[in-house]
Amino acid sequence: MFRFFPRLLAAASLVAAGLAQAAQPATVRVDYTHSGNALSDSYALEQVLVEPLPWPGDTTRNLDNTNRGQNRVEVADAKTGDLLYSRDFSTIFGEWRTTDEATKISRGFSESVRFPKPDRPVRVRILKRDERNAFSVAWSVEIDTDAPDVVRKQPAAPATPIPIRVSGPSPQKVDLLVLGDGYTQADMKKFETDARRLAAHLFTVSPFKERADDFNVWALAVLTLESGVSRPSTGVHHASKLGTRYDIFGSERYVLTLDNRALREIAQYAPYEFIEILVNNETYGGGGIFGQFSTAAASNEWADYLFVHEFGHHFAGLADEYYTSPVAYAASSTRMEPWEPNATALRDPANLKWAKHVKAGTPLPTPWPKAEYEEYSRAYQKRRAALRAANRPESEMNALFREDLARTKALFAKQPYRQMIGAFEGANYEVKGYYRPAMQCIMFDRSEAFCPVCQDGITDIIDLYAGVKQR
Repeated sequence: MFRFFPRLLAAASLVAAGLAQAAQPATVRVDYTHSGNALSDSYALEQVLVEPLPWPGDTTRNLDNTNRGQNRVEVADAKTGDLLYSRDFSTIFGEWRTTDEATKISRGFSESVRFPKPDRPVRVRILKRDERNAFSVAWSVEIDTDAPDVVRKQPAAPATPIPIRVSGPSPQKVDLLVLGDGYTQADMKKFETDARRLAAHLFTVSPFKERADDFNVWALAVLTLESGVSRPSTGVHHASKLGTRYDIFGSERYVLTLDNRALREIAQYAPYEFIEILVNNETYGGGGIFGQFSTAAASNEWADYLFVHEFGHHFAGLADEYYTSPVAYAASSTRMEPWEPNATALRDPANLKWAKHVKAGTPLPTPWPKAEYEEYSRAYQKRRAALRAANRPESEMNALFREDLARTKALFAKQPYRQMIGAFEGANYEVKGYYRPAMQCIMFDRSEAFCPVCQDGITDIIDLYAGVKQR
């Protein structure tokens, strides 16, 4: 039935090798509903279960000190209050509540948190950032992972993981799972090729390149009956177990799955801490949610860039540094200092969060050809919208993207601060009030490299999961 069956035994043994560690605890997952609107939200417990595979992480690094994301999960001893585990993350609900729709209706989203199985009852707390940008408790529930209603038996795996890169035991490595959606039985070889190609590209980009040996990569796809995923704006609707699709929140290029339960029930059969979903589509698109997953259109000419850029969101909580493309989110009326490591409101230039990278004498804000860039970008965005509205071939969109990147590089090439780190106004989808560290970066446009500030943000997360390496 499954494409991977001939390699089942070999793959299973490699998964076991990846997980090998004495007395590694089981993996607990708590599924809950997060519902509300732009003004309020609430939580409700769905289920507690023990996943089929042991905890993939190092239990000596259970506490997260990176201060990223909109939310944090804390797992504490129910009696003593001692903190046992924490991780920062963001949610799809958190993005949706900034859309216009959230001002009109309420919606519910399934979410999950995972942690190593404790040997005692615990209190699981979900925290969110408050008006001071500090974390405060939004929801708390006491959980006994040995209670009778905890789900302990799972169905058979829907497919077998493919080991793409196995660098060592999972607890000492970052485990990345590449999921496929929109791949039929006939597409399974293509999925493996796509997964290997894009994972290999990730490790040509710094700092992933230098830390490649700190990663394991697995791949897994559940078959679909039709190639590709849904693109509702063009009348294309395809069924899949993951439910990934384009047009999320009305943005034609935004690709996510809103079915968290389905995602977790498939992903649980491979070791993972991070997930990238490849959709078997040519149309440009992707998305990334910090601590949840990222997506990329595997057959697009810009798939290498999409894979890395969206993984930057998911893996390290990096902000988008572009600001002239249309997005689904409403602009904020305030300029709170962003939690993302690569964006700032520059309220206190003397204490810039990436000051260590700024050379003495660099002006803050830092001059760049902003007006000229915006004038060209407005014309470019009109052309881009017209191509999509006319449903023109993807080759024309790819050509426009190449032209845009070449134009930007030419504009920036002779600028005095081109290679400098400073504070360049225009970031986080905002024309004014937010600043990015570099004139150009993967998080700004379709260029090839992360700036040093983004590299630091990524390295912090690698260190959290795989241990600190000599820098």
